[in-house]
Amino acid sequence: MSASSYTSEHITVLEGLEPVRKRPGMYIGGTDSKGYHHLLWEIVDNSVDEVINGYGTRIEVTLHADGKSVTVDDDGRGIPVDLKKEYKKSALELVLTTLHAGGKFSGAQYQFSGGLHGVGSSVVNALSEELTARVRRDAGLWEQTYQRGKAVSKLRKVGAARGTGTAITFRPDPEIFGSQEFSAETIRFRLDAKAFLHKGLSIVFKDEKAGTTETFKHEGGIADFLAKVVADRGKPPTAPQVFYFASAERGSASRGGAGAAASGAARTDDRAGDSAFRIEAALQWTESHEETIRSYVNAIPTTAGGTHEQGFRSAIVKAVRSFMETANLAPKGVTITAEDVREGLVGVLSLYMQEPQFQGQTKERLGSPEAQAQVDGAVRPALERFLLENKTAGAAIVERIALAAKAREASRAAAQAVSRKTAVSHRLNLPGKLADCASTDPAKSELFIVEGDSAGGSAKQGRERKTQAILPLRGKVLNAEQASLQKVLSNKELQDVVSALGCSVGEDFKIERLRYHKIILLMDADSDGHHIATLLLTFFYRHLQPLIAGGFVYLAQPPLYRIDYGKETYWALDDADRERIVAGLPKNAKPDIMRFKGLGEMQPEELRRTTLDPASRRLLRVTIEDVAETDRVLGELMGKDVEARFKFIMDRAAEADLDL
Repeated sequence: MSASSYTSEHITVLEGLEPVRKRPGMYIGGTDSKGYHHLLWEIVDNSVDEVINGYGTRIEVTLHADGKSVTVDDDGRGIPVDLKKEYKKSALELVLTTLHAGGKFSGAQYQFSGGLHGVGSSVVNALSEELTARVRRDAGLWEQTYQRGKAVSKLRKVGAARGTGTAITFRPDPEIFGSQEFSAETIRFRLDAKAFLHKGLSIVFKDEKAGTTETFKHEGGIADFLAKVVADRGKPPTAPQVFYFASAERGSASRGGAGAAASGAARTDDRAGDSAFRIEAALQWTESHEETIRSYVNAIPTTAGGTHEQGFRSAIVKAVRSFMETANLAPKGVTITAEDVREGLVGVLSLYMQEPQFQGQTKERLGSPEAQAQVDGAVRPALERFLLENKTAGAAIVERIALAAKAREASRAAAQAVSRKTAVSHRLNLPGKLADCASTDPAKSELFIVEGDSAGGSAKQGRERKTQAILPLRGKVLNAEQASLQKVLSNKELQDVVSALGCSVGEDFKIERLRYHKIILLMDADSDGHHIATLLLTFFYRHLQPLIAGGFVYLAQPPLYRIDYGKETYWALDDADRERIVAGLPKNAKPDIMRFKGLGEMQPEELRRTTLDPASRRLLRVTIEDVAETDRVLGELMGKDVEARFKFIMDRAAEADLDL
């Protein structure tokens, strides 16, 4: 095409909210379950912004019986409904139909806010099949309805009203999101976290589908939140004392430094620092092998961390090192790293700041450089003072850190042994039972981790030898949720996985050495297969999480049924898929249906056609939508707390598909 043929006629101008509907991923991250629920978070966060700035104390969220529509009602000031003369529209309609319109840009009405881009409500409106706004203010109840971002009714006063507030009811557009529904459990978890972040805030969650009503209110704030996170992790505290820190709010005279925020909590209140920042933090060391930090900026969960988390981690390490030196408790004969200091740490950090610089519209990471110094400068001296005032607890923490350092050094030695074994195996092209592929290009290479030698044999015969490697595993692998890295590395099956991947594990992990850019878990399509897949996913999540974050881990979708009718053959993933296929056959048809007891029953050609061949297979990429919720669910499913696992199973008993 010549340059002269490219003219102004080829330039497209998207009006109003058309850009949102054209490219929703730019605004909500995607149209999957995460993006679907992000619409609700945007509306809830607007209500929370009223609370943050002192204009509300109660939020009510109602999940309606259809599972696809939701209402958020607050007792804030109510979105203004008066006419914005230069636009010939009400302020309400401007907020809901115009990108970058809102009251949070000047800072005059909102000192702190999670919604600074002015796109939240309008994006939700654009991506909703229908949205209705009801505003209580000036003794009246005002209402306006929208469809796919456009007003379909005029703003009208429909009655009298006491008090003030805004209620938004919306239903995400199936043209964009398909047949998805809201998850009551996901909503419940998010709302509970919001209530923890704001002492005195009451959040009511009504689930019309289940017929339940819950109220979340936590007077202890994030100190109570910390206790919940510690309990969810299922590991006992190293010492009972909890470090709690809160900087003074703007204009407050005193916060009363002697009080305890929660049972066993030692509280520090600091009135120094920049009034443009408000910091609240709580932390405790536990006997877990993992570090867990929940961070928030202006009540927005920053699941990908950011500069405030960097400052928090740095403050903790500096404070502990200073305490060890001052108290003459530095361990002898072992080198302490920052990771040793933070091993087992569970922390909650809540930061309020003016005009935070989030990376991306979904606000998962904070980029504001000044936040690091502010958090470090506030938390470090307070934590050091806490440790000096609680020397018994401090000594227990130092002892725990020394043990972590010794375990790390032992794990490193074990990992190096695995690396040496891997190097030898690579030369022999036989790490474990691996049937390797011919390709040496990771971008073109796939590793299938297969359940059982029998299935592994079928997979080896049905694979494309040039690009597909097969690693069969025997039985159920070690539960990595209940084991140290050293114990994990001593497990034969997981050793084979690490050897095959080539990227090692622990301190020696190097993602650039990864030999396959598709790691595919291929298990039987039954409950045992699901269990083995869960065990492997737990291992990847706890010890090789960058592989999940990098999009390298997948779940294969082998069929559970083969359905033959006439000359046609159909493959069904599960019972529901089988019923759908049978229902689509001619009336009175009598198909031949075979249920596979395992992958080993499938002929190599069948396995190739249904599960191995990129042209016809179905794969699910494993992603982490919410780190906090993933940690909680893994802790319940795979941890040592039997009661938590029993409750999880019983709550979902109606959804279970049992093989009897």
